[in-house]
Amino acid sequence: MTGPDAPAALRATGLGFRYRARGGWTLRDCEFTVPSGRITALVGRNGAGKSTLLHLAGGLLRADSGELRVLGVVPGTPEARARVALFTQDKPLYPRFTVADTLRLGKKLNSSWDQAAAERIVHEGGIPLPARVGELSPGQRTRVALALALGKRPELLLLDEPMADLDPVARGEVMAMLMAEAAERGTSIVLSSHVLPELEQTCDWVLLVRDGHIELSEDADALRESHAVLTGHADQVDALAARHTLVHHRAAGRQMTALVRQRGPLPGDWHVERPRLEDILIGYLQADDMARPAAAEWTEVAA
Repeated sequence: MTGPDAPAALRATGLGFRYRARGGWTLRDCEFTVPSGRITALVGRNGAGKSTLLHLAGGLLRADSGELRVLGVVPGTPEARARVALFTQDKPLYPRFTVADTLRLGKKLNSSWDQAAAERIVHEGGIPLPARVGELSPGQRTRVALALALGKRPELLLLDEPMADLDPVARGEVMAMLMAEAAERGTSIVLSSHVLPELEQTCDWVLLVRDGHIELSEDADALRESHAVLTGHADQVDALAARHTLVHHRAAGRQMTALVRQRGPLPGDWHVERPRLEDILIGYLQADDMARPAAAEWTEVAA
């Protein structure tokens, strides 16, 4: 079900998870809501908890505290499995199966299977149906895994770094495919990616994880409107921080550049620019690194 009365794609209350063998919490006290029908960018540094969150939503893991609901139901239940598709980084495919065998398996396991859609995704990647999965390139295997996920016609599609093995042209094609899926079918999509520039024109909701906590869960356009990049004299920083949220700043001599979340009129004399979504996300990801060298560029993607 889609529309204004549809359950949230994801809703977490006090969500926590820990890998006991490693010690400590991977996710702790997470509270957020992702509306249905959105393409959500799931962003965070390596180890922040992104994959764990997707595995919880896909029913592969079970929370240690709090709760998580997908489309209003418990992850991993038969109803959730029928409505949710999870694309994981390891892409678990049978290497001895042909591509055709793989799609037949998808049809057998999913009552809502769309064979034409799955075959189209494969054909657009130039992949022959008789080819064995184990003989395909990493990028081609990614295509087959995406065909399985989208052929299921899920209401919620969870993607963990789906484009890591794709070249720039193929990444653009996949992003266009995901946008069309959301627009035409109202599919809710949660996409984990480190390639921040490619999220700019695609994602309309942001879920940012930092150190196991949810830092942001907001509409992308609202984030752009509420943030500003300021350039001015460094001695104004205290007055600025007293009235606004200073997300990240760097100084070069007496000059300072700052990313702020505005809470009203700006005090002092500043040159003001509206940031890209990429600038905002990197600003939050770098917020713990205020001591890094001033020459560091904001456009550096966190490893």
